[in-house]
Amino acid sequence: MIPHERSLVQRMQNRPFALLGVNSDRDPDQLKSELARNKVNWRSFKNQRPQGESISKSWGVRGWPALFLIDHKGVVRYKWVGNPGDAEIDRRVEELVREAEKEGKKG
Repeated sequence: MIPHERSLVQRMQNRPFALLGVNSDRDPDQLKSELARNKVNWRSFKNQRPQGESISKSWGVRGWPALFLIDHKGVVRYKWVGNPGDAEIDRRVEELVREAEKEGKKG
């Protein structure tokens, strides 16, 4: 998925879009190396929090990868467990980005 995510971030540059990742890597040095090697161009947060429950538990993740598509109002509009395919992701992202752009022009 990383090559598609990387190209998605590039294509959506200067549009109302952000991609965030959550990782469960235990070794911060290895994670840093993997992120650099894979040319990850989005923020990635550690799943386990210093205090409290993990991000995956808070969000009810039941399998990996889990994808949440959140609109510009903060509403989860789509959720997938497993990769729904690049075309589906692109279609849904474009739909929500257009909605955000349209609403932004009104305000």
